[in-house]
Amino acid sequence: MTDSHAPMTASVERRAWSTSGYLIFVAFLALLALTVWRIISFVGSNPEDSAVFGFLVSTGLSMVALVVLASGFYMIQPNQAAAITLFGSYRGTDRATGLRWVWPWMGKTKISVRANNLVSDKIKVNDLRGNPIEMAAQVVWRVTDTAQALYDVDDYKAFVMVQIEAAVRTIGSRYPYDDFTHSEITLRGNHDEVGVELRKELIARLTMAGITVDECGFTHLAYAQEIAGAMLRRQQAEAVVAARKTLVEGAVGMVEMALAMLSEKGVVHLDDERKAAMVSNLMVVLCGERDTQPVVNTGSLYQ
Repeated sequence: MTDSHAPMTASVERRAWSTSGYLIFVAFLALLALTVWRIISFVGSNPEDSAVFGFLVSTGLSMVALVVLASGFYMIQPNQAAAITLFGSYRGTDRATGLRWVWPWMGKTKISVRANNLVSDKIKVNDLRGNPIEMAAQVVWRVTDTAQALYDVDDYKAFVMVQIEAAVRTIGSRYPYDDFTHSEITLRGNHDEVGVELRKELIARLTMAGITVDECGFTHLAYAQEIAGAMLRRQQAEAVVAARKTLVEGAVGMVEMALAMLSEKGVVHLDDERKAAMVSNLMVVLCGERDTQPVVNTGSLYQ
């Protein structure tokens, strides 16, 4: 009884037997010229019956050889390969460029090993905090193992597109979109780190198809439309709070410095009540959003 859940045996690229097509082409031309010459010579002579039979046999064999030679030619361009099969069995991959030749009964499947640039569609993902965001990625990929790409997956190009979407969803749910405390890695603030994680995730997913990723990154990253307005107001509120905090901290430092210098130099001696009033006035002046209007006190400080 066979195990239906047995692991699939991975194909491994190996070098196929093939030869230079230019040498075979020279042999093809020579045989063609010889065959034509023999036909012309035979037609111009008066052969015997026994010679006719021999001529027909040899000419038939020459024609078969010409068809065999002509059927085995194929061309490989730079950064292209051809997988060779024999009656459905993988026999190897030919990566030599130019005119090549193999036996005509051997199958030849060409595959590009050039770099491919793909920009995925925008997809909606929930980040680490559950906020819906829109993401899209740009990926530069190429085939490294032609046997795996052709025979371990049904359609390696469609496989790449599906795995890119799955990897983007995985990375999007692994990190938050933003973090105003800057205490953790975020999708918005750490493009390099997240890009490295995305490339590792893609390579792990595409290895079984003989594909590697040279470069990747996000081309679109934003909150989904349904929460974009609320998140914008939240960002503005948090920015205002952060700015106010910085402003208050600076104002407190300036008030402390002013009181310390007044006390140290003996410019004026203030009791606790007057110090509180001065602190209040200084905080209003330093933290207020509008320009303050000076008030001149012409009487006593304690009136």
